Amino acid sequence: MKLLIFAIAATSVAAFLPGLQKKKIEIPKFLSQAVQAGALVGAIAFGAIDPAFAGDVGAGQQIFGANCAACHAGGKNVIAPKKTLEKDALDQYLVGGRSEESIVTLVKNGKNAMPAFSGRLDNDQTSDVAIYIISQSEAGWDE
Repeated sequence: MKLLIFAIAATSVAAFLPGLQKKKIEIPKFLSQAVQAGALVGAIAFGAIDPAFAGDVGAGQQIFGANCAACHAGGKNVIAPKKTLEKDALDQYLVGGRSEESIVTLVKNGKNAMPAFSGRLDNDQTSDVAIYIISQSEAGWDE
């Protein structure tokens, strides 16, 4: 961690001092990548940028009602009753855990009895459904 802080400080100083700009400071590639990743995580955490997936819960609710509710009404699963859309079940059964990316992958590709929706829903719609499912799993599904 100290090395990372030093690297950030060194690159910041080098960028802003004209005399040092002529001297090239060589930073190892792994350290540069770590700094970039840290900056990205920090920007997302502090709201400076939105993550790649940023669905709309309201739109997701409508899409869910039209495409998913026949099998998943109220967060249930009429085909595989243990594999509901409840928070604990998503964490347990969903490959990658309860995340927008994992739900998007499942919705797009399908699995077992669940059909793939990649031909029916575009990327935004799929992201909207994923965000809706996560928000409902956290808040508790209405029966």
